[in-house]
Amino acid sequence: MQPLPDPATSLRALEEALGAHAAAYALDWIGDCDSSNTELTNRPLPSDDRLHVLVADRQHAGRGRRGRRWQSWDGGSLTFSLQWRLPAGGTAPAGLSLVVGLAVARALEDCGVTGVQLKWPNDVLVHGRKLAGILIELVAVQGRPAAAVIGIGLNLHLPDDAHIPDQPAVTDLFIELGGRAPDRVAVLGAILGQLRALLDTYAMAGFGALQGAWEQRNAFANLPVSISGESGSIHGTCIGVGDDGALCLRTAEGVRRIVSGDVSLRPDTGGPT
Repeated sequence: MQPLPDPATSLRALEEALGAHAAAYALDWIGDCDSSNTELTNRPLPSDDRLHVLVADRQHAGRGRRGRRWQSWDGGSLTFSLQWRLPAGGTAPAGLSLVVGLAVARALEDCGVTGVQLKWPNDVLVHGRKLAGILIELVAVQGRPAAAVIGIGLNLHLPDDAHIPDQPAVTDLFIELGGRAPDRVAVLGAILGQLRALLDTYAMAGFGALQGAWEQRNAFANLPVSISGESGSIHGTCIGVGDDGALCLRTAEGVRRIVSGDVSLRPDTGGPT
């Protein structure tokens, strides 16, 4: 892998890639941090409506969902966080992780990746192998959600000896682009462009306006799955998502809606119920 340019150079390249859209963002690019989500969450809540973005070349303690560590490699990963002020009303956003996943999927498709799939609630796959993950954390003011910090980690070119616990099937952009080294600034610019557009749609019309586009990429559509969490396991057939982003399963007891993202979704090798 080539040495990384210094953060200031990368930031200028990103501003150029965004062009006229750069004014919609407050951009910061740093060399390293423990976690871009933590760093951005700890900063004062901005008073403007721009999308505040923090990109880190490397993270020493990146976090995934359910307390897992998100591993990254110098030059082999794209890791960044974005702070988005919630629409007026101060309610927890329903389906936001699905909207973000859809934005990443569309950006990857624009970059030439085929076979992009979405795994509820926060993974981006290519032909069943994990390429990117999403972590969303809420920032509260006076006890009410005021903003969402959206963390995204994407595999650009993993080293040959990379080992990711609990993820037996992974991939990276280098593989999916046929051995062509991905341009991380171009990829990031494409993701930010899609995020801005889809978050605007989401703010105005809710997840229902994007439900069909997510369903088109549902990795487990009409397949037997199992959901496991602290309260046990549920087995059924994935029949899609609701207009609020809930996962819908057809089970022996009827249709079940899964609204908590703090669960694990896996293929059910025992067959449909």
